[in-house]
Amino acid sequence: MGFAAKAIEFLALGFVFLLGAMVLVGVLVFIVDRLQTQDAIRRNYPVVGRFRHLFSTMGEFFRQYFFAMDREEMPFNRAQREWVSRAAEGAGNTVAFGSTRNTTVPGTPIFVNAPFPPLDDQYASTEPLCIGAQARVPYMAPSFFNISGMSYGALSQPAVRALSRGAREAGVWLNTGEGGLSPFHLEGGCDIVFQIGTAKYGVRNPEGGLSDSKLREIAANPTVRMFELKLSQGAKPGKGGILPAAKVSAEIAAIRGIPEGEASISPNRHPEMRNFDDLLDMISHVREVTGKPVGIKTVVGSEVVMREMFMVIASRPEAAPDFITIDGGEGGTGAAPMPLIDLVGMSVREALPLVCNLRDEYGFRDRIRLISSGKLVNPGDVAWALAAGADFVTSARGFMFSLGCIQALKCNKNTCPTGITTHDPRFQKGLVVEDKYKRVARYATEIIHEVETIAHSVGVTEPRKLRRRHVRLMQENGHSRPMNEIMPSYSAVAQT
Repeated sequence: MGFAAKAIEFLALGFVFLLGAMVLVGVLVFIVDRLQTQDAIRRNYPVVGRFRHLFSTMGEFFRQYFFAMDREEMPFNRAQREWVSRAAEGAGNTVAFGSTRNTTVPGTPIFVNAPFPPLDDQYASTEPLCIGAQARVPYMAPSFFNISGMSYGALSQPAVRALSRGAREAGVWLNTGEGGLSPFHLEGGCDIVFQIGTAKYGVRNPEGGLSDSKLREIAANPTVRMFELKLSQGAKPGKGGILPAAKVSAEIAAIRGIPEGEASISPNRHPEMRNFDDLLDMISHVREVTGKPVGIKTVVGSEVVMREMFMVIASRPEAAPDFITIDGGEGGTGAAPMPLIDLVGMSVREALPLVCNLRDEYGFRDRIRLISSGKLVNPGDVAWALAAGADFVTSARGFMFSLGCIQALKCNKNTCPTGITTHDPRFQKGLVVEDKYKRVARYATEIIHEVETIAHSVGVTEPRKLRRRHVRLMQENGHSRPMNEIMPSYSAVAQT
């Protein structure tokens, strides 16, 4: 009994001490809040006013897990993320009791099922497609679905390693992003698209211009299949890349050719490109130096500007880009000012059909391949893009989800809790390459399989035979209309 009494007495004293400490802390916080002048809520409502900031900070996470419906969140909802997660895990992607998607939302694509689709033995996978037949070393691209540009620096070392190995496993290409070619991109032995950003990271001379010797060195690597000149990207059209100082390690600085520990902000355009003629000069130069296909990545602002570009290309067909990557204004994985994320650049849903029509109108259908990017992470998104006119589709955030991204929205703060966009070893430990590369490969494989399933359902034998007539778009009046009526292809317009 004596021991029990002493234990109760000890616990009581501990409770009193803890209560006293809490009161003391509360009094100190009250005084601090009353005296500070920066926050009116805390000054007028000491202590309790702090909960407003806490709840505001945690609000996005509570909504994600407890309050938002499956299809409500932005930029990606729970249904989209969970589809990617199940695909990456190799789990079944069948669901029960009907769709949770609201198909009455204007713009929703609905695929037109065929009454007599091809039988299973008539079902074919998509064949490889040549890019850059005019280059000395053309690229026979094996997959219509690939990994979009994400730089080493913006992504962590284990994330890039997992993407490289997963891309090799699935037979898809990996775009380096504008941050240069790292050993981790090469680790898996996958096909590489080297992106040249406005700062020329990885291929820059001391003055910041393009170095031909470094270009040749990169091109000499047999796994580097193509070069992409980035004019703009969906997250920040009209603004260069942003890499916070916390992410500029000695290794990244060496790969990019920039000072260690300093924030790296790329120019908002290539300084040597003032017009489309300059652009074609650069394309021709890079193709001549490297011998590999060369294309561009851009966000579309207007039909007028894109028509001007194709008029210049038509006057110099030998300098035409081998491919054009269309990124939507809704795209983007990196840090960017909110006005650019929210307000600048056409959606890929509008831009892709527009550019496809212009390409065909000016006679470059077989010469210039179209690559669609920008928030295309699920099979329906990819199938829509192929039907709209894309030859290939690339995704960045879809593959981030396959790596385990939880949409914590910390990509620009070096505190990513899943280790994908941070260089903090503490968080990187959570990203185990040997496990994650398999998820990357399974996600790519499942996307391809399910797009082939959609193609089969609408009555064609493989995805690149999808056409706009196979898609209906929901209208504001609650009725859907064929996409080929709303956005007719150039061939259909020419016939009328």
